[in-house]
This record gives sequence, C-alpha cells and structure tokens, in this order.
Amino acid sequence: MRGRCRALSHNGLRLWRRSFCTDNMDGLQSSKVKIFDRHLKRKQRDRAAWLMGPNDSLVDNVAENLLDRLEDCKKTFPMALCLGGSLEAIRRLLRGRGAIEKLVMMDMSHDMVKRCKDAEKFIPNDNIETSYMIADEEFLPIKESSLDLVISCLGLHWTNDLPGAMIQSRLALKPDGLFLAAILGGETLKELRIACTVAQMEREGGISPRISPLAQVRDAGNLLTRAGFSLPGVDVDEFTVRYKNAMELIEHLRAMGETNALLQRNKILKRETALATAAVYESMFAAEDGTIPATFQVIYMTGWREHSSHQKAKRRGSATVSFQDLQKQFGSGEAQ
Repeated sequence: MRGRCRALSHNGLRLWRRSFCTDNMDGLQSSKVKIFDRHLKRKQRDRAAWLMGPNDSLVDNVAENLLDRLEDCKKTFPMALCLGGSLEAIRRLLRGRGAIEKLVMMDMSHDMVKRCKDAEKFIPNDNIETSYMIADEEFLPIKESSLDLVISCLGLHWTNDLPGAMIQSRLALKPDGLFLAAILGGETLKELRIACTVAQMEREGGISPRISPLAQVRDAGNLLTRAGFSLPGVDVDEFTVRYKNAMELIEHLRAMGETNALLQRNKILKRETALATAAVYESMFAAEDGTIPATFQVIYMTGWREHSSHQKAKRRGSATVSFQDLQKQFGSGEAQ
C-alpha cells in the first residue's frame, strides 16, 4: 500500500488529502435487502440541487481525480454515460478528456438534472453533444453494448444493490468499454460516527443508525470481479476537511446530498442529543484554532468490459519452468 498527503482548500477552509493504492482484496457478501430509502434520497438530491454552491473543492477534487484516469487511456470514448452523483462537476471539468462525442447525463433527481442542464451554458463549447435523462441507477434504461464509457462520481454508494448496478453498467458497455466510479468508503465521517455514538449513549442510553453504512476498501476489488469486469483496479483517497463547527459540516453534507437515507433510521433527533453530539465532536477532535476535522474516504474503481485484446492469466499447469530450476540458476535469494 502506498500513500501521499497534500493540502487542498474548501471554501477557505483547510482540506488535506492522503492517497493510497491497494490490490489485496478479500471477499464480499452482497445482499438484495433494501437498506436505503431511494425515494428519500431523490428528495435529498432535489434539495441539494438548490443548496450546493457553484464550486465545491471536495467534489471538484474527486471529479478531477476520476477524470484523470481518462488521460491514462490511449483509446477514445465517443459515447459516454454519466451516472448520478456529481454530474455538474464531471461535465464542467471534463475539458475534452476521453475524446467524448456524445454524453448522456443521468440522475434520478429532476432538480439535479435541471441544474446540470442550466449550467451547460456556462461551459465553453467543447463539441460534446449532451443529452439528459431522469432515471434510477438501480434500473439502468440503456441498450446493451451501446456505450464506450460509464462514469459515476459519488453516487453509486447509495444504491441498494451495488453489484447489480455495476453489472448493468458492464452490460451497457461495448467490448473494451471502460467503467469508472468513485464512491465514499467506510472511513468517511468516522469522527461524526464516534461523536454520535458517545452522545446517544449518554443522552438516550442506546444508539440508532444516524450515518449510512459504506463499502470498505477490501470490498471494492471483489465488487468489480463479481460484476464481471476485466483488468479491475482500485485505489483510495482520504480527504480531511476542516469546518468551523458541526453545523457547518451538516450543511455541507446537505448541499452534497449526502445526509442519512437509511430505511431503518430514527426519524426524530432530540435537540439535546444533537447539541451533545456537537459538544463531543468539538471536545474530542477540535484543533487549537477551534476547527473540527471530517474525513472523507473516496474509493476509485476501474474496470473494462472483456475484450480479446485484454491480457489473461495462463491456465493452471501451463508453466514450462519450475521454481526449483530457477532457484538452481539464480541461487537461493537469501541475503548475504
């Protein structure tokens, strides 16, 4: 695992990024049990379309990192689909990457699609024919083998059947088509989770889910493999954003459309519990300048629809040289 750290900014606040890369993934057991209230999530995204500012440093950095992967590809992607999440940031920051000719922007929120469409007039002419669609990522209304690229930035982690959504994306791709996605990982908002747990235990004598469950890094590679993608790749970024107080963090989450959408959520938050959460957050995590940190872990996934040009592992037993012969030729390999 490799890592790096650098400073960014978010609306005048300090934002740090730490990056990792891993290729060691364990198994994942998926379930078709309904976890998220998709109707509520649509409403939250409708609200976010009106709350979000013109630029969000966190979202823009995630979108840039995702789009950077297109620059690593020699091939072009004439027909592309952008799924939910940070649609406007992807469209604004695309800047000709991937040589896209036709782009479909899709979201289940009417207001989010409208916002993205309205922002189109502020984007310099890049000769991309853009169309818009209101649809749910869980039921992809796209013809099979019709796309060269499917890209999703901070949206798929709210689907109830993530493997199923990824399988639909693969089927929509042409052979040698590319799937790119960024989702929030399990370390996201770990400080808020701790503060909520402590405050609820103190004030209510128990805990209820206030923050949605998210995929772990070890799950991502297996998700790509189970969805049938070839040449899967996974890497991780960690962003730490500093806020003036807990209320500013909550307002930012609302503007991102990232607030709680669990079906089994407690719909009532007592005022004293909310105040206690903010107090615990500050007492446990505040810096000397009074700001509080919030961690956002972003998992990037890359996969291709299978094609004859892709490298494949040799079948078991096809080796022509044994390890014993190599050891005899090059020595034991022990440090001298």
